[in-house]
This record gives sequence, C-alpha cells and structure tokens, in this order.
Amino acid sequence: MHSGSSINRRRFLRVGGAGALLGLGHLGVLSRLRPVSAAEARLEPNFVRFRAEIEPLVRFIEDTSRERLLEEVGARIKRGLSYRELLAALLLAGVRNIQPRPVGFKFHAVLVVNSAHLASLSSPDSDRWLPIFWALDHFKGSQAQDVKEGDWTMSAVEESRVPPAHKARQAFIEAMEHWDETAADAAVAALARSAGAQEVFELFCRYCARDFREIGHKVIYVANSWRTLQAIGWQHAEPVLRSLAYALLDRLRDANPADSDLPADRPGRHNLELRIKVRTDWLAGTVSAKATEEMLQALRQGSASDASEKAIELLNRGVAPQSVWDALFDGAGELLMREPGIRSLHAVTCTNALHFEWQHCSSEETRKFLLLQGAAFLPLFRGNRDDKGTRIDELQPAPLTASGGQGIEEIFAEVSRDRMAAARKVLAYLKDHPQPKELIDAARVLIFLKGRDAHDYKFSSAVLEDYQNISPAWRDQFLAASVFNLRGSGSADNELVKRMRAALQS
Repeated sequence: MHSGSSINRRRFLRVGGAGALLGLGHLGVLSRLRPVSAAEARLEPNFVRFRAEIEPLVRFIEDTSRERLLEEVGARIKRGLSYRELLAALLLAGVRNIQPRPVGFKFHAVLVVNSAHLASLSSPDSDRWLPIFWALDHFKGSQAQDVKEGDWTMSAVEESRVPPAHKARQAFIEAMEHWDETAADAAVAALARSAGAQEVFELFCRYCARDFREIGHKVIYVANSWRTLQAIGWQHAEPVLRSLAYALLDRLRDANPADSDLPADRPGRHNLELRIKVRTDWLAGTVSAKATEEMLQALRQGSASDASEKAIELLNRGVAPQSVWDALFDGAGELLMREPGIRSLHAVTCTNALHFEWQHCSSEETRKFLLLQGAAFLPLFRGNRDDKGTRIDELQPAPLTASGGQGIEEIFAEVSRDRMAAARKVLAYLKDHPQPKELIDAARVLIFLKGRDAHDYKFSSAVLEDYQNISPAWRDQFLAASVFNLRGSGSADNELVKRMRAALQS
C-alpha cells in the first residue's frame, strides 16, 4: 500500500465469503518478531512480576532514545521479553514521567495504553505487537514534550504521612472531599498497599465523575488505568493510583471546589442528591426503544439537570437502564455526526468509560450516580448548539455497489471522501451482515496503518467495544456514526508505519 492510496485489492482476503484486511506482520521489525497468542495477551491468574523485577525494563524505556527504542525492544522480545512485561513497563514509565495535568494533551501517552492493549487483544496473533509499539513511540514523544515543559517526575512517597492500613480508606475519602493533594497522595499509597483492587476501584469511581473538568478525561483515566492493571497485575498499582489521585484533584485554575459553587461541580452535586429518587428495583426494568427515543430527545434539547431527571423518570416508569445507556451511546454518536471534532469525540470515549465503570461497580449508589452523570455530561458536551442536523435515528442506508470484502473497501474509500455517505453505506452493509466482524477488523487495521494520534486508538477501541454493549435496535446507527472519526483508506500512512517499511527495505 502506498501512502495516500486507496486499499489495494490484493490486501483483502476472502474469508468465509466476507472481506477482511490482511495482517500487518510484514511491517518492518514486526516481521522478525514472534507472534503473540491471545492467551499471552490476557491476564493469567498465576502471573506475578514484582515491581523490583520490572524496574530495569521501565528504566530502559525511559532512557532509550526514540530513534532506537523500537529496535531495542524488538531485540529484547527475541530474547524472551513477554507482551505483558512490556505493557506493564510502558504504563509505569508513563505515570512516572508524564505529568497528569492537564489530564489530556501529552498525558494521552498514558491514557492510550489500555486502548492500544484492547486493539492488540482484538488483533491476529501476528499483529499484536503493533499497537504496543505505536504506544511506546507515542510515549517517547510525550516524554520529550514533558521535558520541554519542566521535566515533571513523580516524587517519592512521603512515608511519614502515610496512614496505617485501617485508616487509609477514610483518610482518602476526606482528602478527596477536601481536594487536598498532599493528604490524598499519602492515603492512596496506603490504600495501594493494603486494600483490594475492587475496593479501590469503587472509591475512584465515586470521584472521577463528580466534576466536568477536562472533557471527560478523569473518567477515562480511571477506567483505562484500572483495566490495564487488571492485565499487568495489581502489584504495579501504587504509582498508577498516585497518578490517578493527582489527576482527579486537578481543578485547573478554579478555586477549591470544596469551598465553592462552580459550574463544573453542580451536575455532580445535583445527582448525588437526585439518585435517592430512583426506585429500589431499578435494575429490573424492561428494554424499550420508545424510552430510548424519549431520552435522546432530552439529550438534544435539555440541560444537564433535565437529562438526569429524564433518566430518573424513565427508570421509575420501569424502563431498564439498558435503554438509557442506548440513548447515551447514540446521543454521543449523534453529536459526532453533527459536529466532528475533539469535543464530540470525547463525548463518545467518556460515555464508554462511564459505562465500563457502571458495569464493574458493585455499589448501587455509585452505579446510579455514574448513570445520571452520563446523562448530565452529554448536554454539557453539546453546549449551546441548536438541535439541528441529522438525527441518528433518522439516518437511512444508501446502497452499496459491491458486496462482501469489496463492499468494505467501498465504505472505507468513502470515509476519505464523504463521511455521511460512508455512514449510510455502513447501515446498508449491516442489514446484510448483522455480525460485522470483517468491517470492524478493517476499521481497526486502518487505525494501525493511518492513525495519527492517541485519539484514533482511544476512539476506535471505545466504539468497536461499545457496538456490542448497545441493544440490537440501536447499535447499527452507532457504528454508522463512528465513521465520522474513523480513518479512511485514502488517508496517508502514519509515520510509524513509514519508518517500519523503511526499516524493512534497508
């Protein structure tokens, strides 16, 4: 494939009558590395690698130049370095060397690690190294940027301030409620050393969604870091949790929210009070497409409080939470269709993270809060924009001129020319392919080849995951809307792919 060209027909295989992009294992250093099995990339209960043992690898990533890192990592893989060891060292290098304020920009080097891991899990064995190699390269760029901006490095824990284990939980809660960074850092170190992973996750879920600063990145960081820790092992949690607490307490230039009434905090405070109105058996409702339509309309026209109250109204009428989530997913997709860009993109990725946290929390009160905040956040992402433009539930299919693999080619060529036309063609494709694995695989490969920044990985991993989380009546529209931020086949290959190709040719 040449830079800027459409996908060459020869890069498609016929698999069971459908089209799928060929693997990428021929790219540069990847062609010389062993494949990674799905089992190796997933967590095994007996996997243990203590922090002291991973430290030399972390320092190697920190100290090796960007120009040499991928080749050197490739050499270590040939000598036995495992996928999970590399993933762990990459995350730890990021949290130790990249300041999590603001929770975005250069800090995407950390936020994207789980997205790259999800992309690896969903890839053929021969391609699983590429997302991690991309994330390594991205880290080195962010590390250089951090050096230019002051060279932040995580300091050592003030051990004299660390509370005893039996006081750690309450100390952490009090520090977070008072937005006290020093106390939170000491308390979270104690939690990491004494509390269980689920207990700590539940605590962070209480605080990541309480304010609408940093366009959803706090929510995303909690979900993504916890998911990565599940893959690499909880023994690596302490520096990650310290970084998380520091990130969640970022109030930008605002006064201390504990002593103030600020717009970013009002929806959260409102919903903490509002959640007590949700009926006791709220999880036992009925899925309703009509209710999803009602919720979508509230997201289009209402305020943050209007959206939260509509969600409660529906739940109390016996509607299942699934139907509210369907509206949140499709509402975020509709924002992306109407005004593609960073803000609407984060409406999608933030909703993905909130839903993951909602799925994995055990506290009903926290789950209610996360759902209500998901409803409140979308009008904030929408801002003051009028309710104009294409509605996601009114999107109609446009006929494809080809079928199977050639139809997929046609869709992704269209993405580079006319995204609305591509979205309509996706709907047509999905009518004939209700299990669109080949389409999703092709979208992921184009991210590998042509993705430019962390948002490509974050967005694609969120969308391709959430397709399965949406009711059948609504998921096709959501996947169709995703093309407004996916990569088309006409885009130029990214710099990492070009470098790998050059390495292969040299």
